[in-house]
Amino acid sequence: MVEVSNLYPNDKKELYALLNSQLKALLDNEPDVIAGLSNASALLMGALKDINWSGFYLMKRGELLLGPFQGKTACVHIAVGRGVCGSAVLKDEVQLVTDVHEFPGHIACDSASRSEIVIPIHYNGTITGVLDIDSPLTCRFDLNDKEGLMEFVTILEELLDWSFS
Repeated sequence: MVEVSNLYPNDKKELYALLNSQLKALLDNEPDVIAGLSNASALLMGALKDINWSGFYLMKRGELLLGPFQGKTACVHIAVGRGVCGSAVLKDEVQLVTDVHEFPGHIACDSASRSEIVIPIHYNGTITGVLDIDSPLTCRFDLNDKEGLMEFVTILEELLDWSFS
C-alpha cells in the first residue's frame, strides 16, 4: 500500500470535500480524458487510506478496457455483467462490495483485494466507463465513500471531454 500523507483529514466528509476541490483544480483548463483520469487516479491513491488500487475502465467496443490507474497490474478486458465493474455497468449503479470473496463472479486481478467500490461514469446519458477502487481490508468502503466518490465522478463527467466515446 502507498503511504498516505498526513495532510488529509480523517473525517471522510472533510476528506472528500478537499479531494473534490483538488480534482477541480487539477482539471482546470485540461479537458483531456487520459490526462485527467491519470491525475485523478494518482490523487485518490495518494489520499485514500487502506487502498491498493485506484483507476478507471473505459467502454470500448462493448466492453470495459483498462484505462489510467495506480497499483499493481490489472485485468485489461472486462465484459459487461462480469465481476464488480461489469455489474456496475450492467445495472448502471454503484457497487459497494464489503467482501469481494462473497461477490458472485468476482474477478481476482489482485488476490490481496478484499473490498471494492465501483462508480459508473456517464456521457450523454450513456455509461462511458467506471471508477474502480480496491482495498486489502474488508468493509473498507461505506456510504460516506460512496457519496464522496459519486461527487468525484460527477466532476470528471462535467470537466473532461468525453466526446471520444
